[in-house]
Amino acid sequence: MPFMKLDQNIQKAIQALGYTSPTPIQLKAIPPALEGHDILASAQTGTGKTAAFVLPILQHLLTAPTVKGHGPRTLILTPTRELAMQVSEVIKGLSRFTSLKSGAIVGGVPYPQQERLLRQPLDILVATPGRFMDHVRRCLVDFSRIEKLVLDEADRMLDMGFVDEVESIVKMLPKKHQTLFFSATFNKGIDRIVAKILKNPVRIEIAPMKDGNKRIKQQVYKADNLDHKQALLSELLKSDELSKVIVFVSTKRSTETLAKFLIYKGHSSAALNGDMRQSARSRIVKELHDSKLKVLVATNVAARGLDVKGVTHVINFDLPADVEEYIHRIGRTGRQDADGIAISFVDNKDRSKLVKIEQFLGKSIEKLIIKNLEPSSKPQAFIKAPGRSMPPRREKSKGYGNRSSSVPFHKRPKQKERPRASY
Repeated sequence: MPFMKLDQNIQKAIQALGYTSPTPIQLKAIPPALEGHDILASAQTGTGKTAAFVLPILQHLLTAPTVKGHGPRTLILTPTRELAMQVSEVIKGLSRFTSLKSGAIVGGVPYPQQERLLRQPLDILVATPGRFMDHVRRCLVDFSRIEKLVLDEADRMLDMGFVDEVESIVKMLPKKHQTLFFSATFNKGIDRIVAKILKNPVRIEIAPMKDGNKRIKQQVYKADNLDHKQALLSELLKSDELSKVIVFVSTKRSTETLAKFLIYKGHSSAALNGDMRQSARSRIVKELHDSKLKVLVATNVAARGLDVKGVTHVINFDLPADVEEYIHRIGRTGRQDADGIAISFVDNKDRSKLVKIEQFLGKSIEKLIIKNLEPSSKPQAFIKAPGRSMPPRREKSKGYGNRSSSVPFHKRPKQKERPRASY
């Protein structure tokens, strides 16, 4: 079955990759993109959105450039290194039977290597905004040939504080260019920047977030504290059903701590965070992809755009602060028509977060327990118990120093001096 109206060499690559028919986002985005319209599209990860913008770009790049030079003809911006590398791999796979050249500019890689890349003729450049702007400030980027700009996972890019970088880059582009804007969500922040950088865009929305996780079974385990969470996680990982797992925590430091704990418990684990060199990050992701690693412990930012086939479970060791991030996290599993399970550990301080998630989903998430690891029924100290009575009023002072006592100092029994704590 022909994959829409694309060049034979692109069709050949599509067949070699095993794709048989376009996904909904590809069906709606590729035709207007081929016609040169700006695109404003909302689609979840795992829906084929990368190919939705890569395929029309490749088709266009097979035509001769209008401006001579060595700068890229297409610039694709992504919020994270992992997503940039993932997009680069998709481009290489779909352009394998063409002479088109592509490359990536991301953090964690030596500058000289990237400088050599920028001096070569390029058709497509994939970059993260921060590192790309480093090269721009050093006058190493030629903008004159750029015909297309892609903002991938634009919502996360803006959430991460790259608004100024994106606006600066757009101002440097030739006036005549096409912009393809892909985001998981549309919010007020996105609407503001869309008005600045897109011209009469074709708006496309596929699978709203709360409807896009039907193949993912969601579960909750109530936890008392950190030790209880660790015990629950270690016990769950004993099951062979959890063969490829991503565990989300809230801080970089927690990734290392939890990964070491799991290794101590006999589970093949590794940490992934933003402080690691790109070579180390790539090696760890490849080990997970090749099933040499069972558990990847990561932060939101480090795992953003992470696309690993066959992730059976996503575990929220720490529940995220907002609903959108929760949806993005659990979207690491249940991809490409596969089933997946998303597990969340919820302690007392996270109850309000769980309520918001369930309200957004319009349903209650299944609550489970593990025998001998049941949560305590006692309320935590920081939670005010309903109907609590006021403490008894203190007796009025008789004028002998301590207001709560009527016994003079000299008549009170001596008390043993408490030892002072040392720190």
